[in-house]
Amino acid sequence: MWTMLLARNREFFRDRAAFGWNFLFPFLIIVGFGIIFGDENKNLYKIGVFPVSDKKINLSSSAVSESLKRIRYVEFIGFRDFDEGMKQLKHHRIDLLLRKGMGKPYYWVSSTSPKGYIAEQMLRSAMASDLGGKLGEKKTIKGVEIKYIDWMFPGILAMNMMFSALWGVGYIIVRYRKNGVLKRLKATPLTALEYLSAQMLSRIFLLMFSLVIIWFGCDLIFNFRVEGSYLTILLIYFTGGCALTSMGLLVASRGTSEEFTSGILNFITWPMMFLSEVWFSLEGAPEWVKTSAKIFPLTYMNSAVRKVMNDGAALSDVSFEVAVLCIITIVCITIGARLFSWSR
Repeated sequence: MWTMLLARNREFFRDRAAFGWNFLFPFLIIVGFGIIFGDENKNLYKIGVFPVSDKKINLSSSAVSESLKRIRYVEFIGFRDFDEGMKQLKHHRIDLLLRKGMGKPYYWVSSTSPKGYIAEQMLRSAMASDLGGKLGEKKTIKGVEIKYIDWMFPGILAMNMMFSALWGVGYIIVRYRKNGVLKRLKATPLTALEYLSAQMLSRIFLLMFSLVIIWFGCDLIFNFRVEGSYLTILLIYFTGGCALTSMGLLVASRGTSEEFTSGILNFITWPMMFLSEVWFSLEGAPEWVKTSAKIFPLTYMNSAVRKVMNDGAALSDVSFEVAVLCIITIVCITIGARLFSWSR
């Protein structure tokens, strides 16, 4: 056991790429999250205010009363009209919607949002101070209210597909190359494109099979409300799975170090998970953060599924997201086939 321990350690330290990456990757993650979330005055709650002309409301704006400005950890986001703000509230992108500047204030809050409840209590306290003990009037959300679990569930499924697709092909193919399995396949008539396509189809079958089982199993417990077509949702997950799997194949097209491949996959998966609105909305985040999120296929997959599931969108309404996922698949599988090596 001691001999094997020493041998494994020597193998790791001699792999300079993997050794260096194990230091570089945590540093990059810490720096990245420090830039995005390191502000000590980071706002935890988002209150939408309408009607205002500016998207970002600063503390000097007259759209927000002095009592509201004194509440810490609250970000105020402006909307031009009621419909724009209500759409964001229904999708849990903001925690509360407030109407100001037209007599008695009104506010809307989602009964299924825990953060919305806290934001409401802070708002009522501030209103009592502004209006001499009188509170604004609470309004209910018009139409069918989207439960928080309905908003979050598509993201969790997509995240599970992401890890399975990237690690299931990227890590395994590198291990096959390292063990000499791919070198043996090189002696057959099998081409690189055929091999990668077979790997992708195999992984897609497993992804879709597990997706259906998880979806219907969870639906028996939570009774999800689906406004759109199940076939459209299945198509989105299929194209999204192809895009994620092709990214894994591109990562695995070269290299024989499992440790280095593991680092690269971590570098892709973790930012994708946090920036693709799996757990929380990016509403109110800096524009460069929102722009960065658009390079990830998980962003388009989550956006399209939520449109169909929560808003009843048709396939034509999510055609842009599906097209982007198809383009990512074609580009990654093509480059991966050109770069693919059986032995190095």
